[in-house]
Amino acid sequence: MAKARPFRLWLALGSVVMILLIIVYWDSVGTAHWYLHTALSPPRPPGPPPSAGRAFPAEVDEFLEKLLGAPKRRPEPPPASGRPPPGPEGGPEESVRGYDWSSRAPGPEPGPEPDEQAARRSLLRDFCANASFAFPAKERSFDDIPNYELNHLIVDDRHGVIYCYVPKAACTNWKRVMIVLSGSRRGGGAPYRDPLAIPREFVHNSSTHLTFSKFWRRYGKLSRHLMKVKLKKYTKFLFVRDPFVRLISAFRSKFQLENEEFYRKFAVPMLRAYANRTSPPASVREAFGAGLRVSFANFIQYLLDPRTERRAPFNEHWRQVHRLCHPCQIEYDFVGKLETLDRDAAQLLRLLGVDRRLHFPPSYRNRTASSWEEGWFAQIPLAWRQQLYKLYEADFVLFGYPKPESLLRD
Repeated sequence: MAKARPFRLWLALGSVVMILLIIVYWDSVGTAHWYLHTALSPPRPPGPPPSAGRAFPAEVDEFLEKLLGAPKRRPEPPPASGRPPPGPEGGPEESVRGYDWSSRAPGPEPGPEPDEQAARRSLLRDFCANASFAFPAKERSFDDIPNYELNHLIVDDRHGVIYCYVPKAACTNWKRVMIVLSGSRRGGGAPYRDPLAIPREFVHNSSTHLTFSKFWRRYGKLSRHLMKVKLKKYTKFLFVRDPFVRLISAFRSKFQLENEEFYRKFAVPMLRAYANRTSPPASVREAFGAGLRVSFANFIQYLLDPRTERRAPFNEHWRQVHRLCHPCQIEYDFVGKLETLDRDAAQLLRLLGVDRRLHFPPSYRNRTASSWEEGWFAQIPLAWRQQLYKLYEADFVLFGYPKPESLLRD
């Protein structure tokens, strides 16, 4: 019995050494074969990433799943038909948020977007490296980012894709695409093949997606290293939007609808603090029935109030993109914009090698447009507008949105 204990100890030590050897091997050999244009890997010739169009090898994950008892990945679902999915049914939320689901004729064939993508990525790199351009948390390393701030990075190991979702920038449909790519299924059913067949409640359920913030539970102390491995080898993308237009869209979505959660958590404190309503109605239905709603000015006051961030970080619907996606710590391979959604979506699906079996859900004409800014901000004092720009300046600059000069001067 006494001899068995040293044997078990050596066996355990051998397993640990084997894990470390595999990780070191994967780090060095894997990088030599799957180059992506990231700061952590060598440059590669232009063109689609070599991993696109086939399942991404994941020997490390498979080994760790067996060793640690993590759930196994599901097999690749059969390819979807080449037919574009049918248009969704527009509900009250889509109506208020500015969605118009009426049919659209297909736009022109995509032009020479690689140059546009190169310019967007170059802009990010330049400003992240520019010491004179500073904003909170810019200089911290990836290791300094706490796990809970990595909850917007969705991982698809089957295709080698990481998507950082930004609310109010087509994130619902991009999450649907990630569900189809990853082969996720609801209950014991078959994997989803049509993005528009996926219910909204499943799309936005946090348990649906594998995110970096869940790696600690799955891989323990190896989690941060495995994140870096995947960041080296996977294709990373995000979609952004004009920061002020995104705020207008968030306000319309969350405060011009009867949303009980947002009413209780955000609207009631705003009404008390900025609208002199000491006893607001208990429910959103009562408030709307009495004609009582948070104004856009109340919302701006809330964003500018220093007490807001001291109590809790901004909600994801109005949190700055650089705080959601950490673009100075993660070098993205593709930066899409809502303003060029059709073109960018087509290019990205080609880049991932899935464009022949997967179509991005039909686009919509977004009625929350930059041309609305003048009207929405007309009653907002100039000093508030200037403070608000400073609050979101990093997003304007990093993602190449022009400074709204007409809103920032008398």
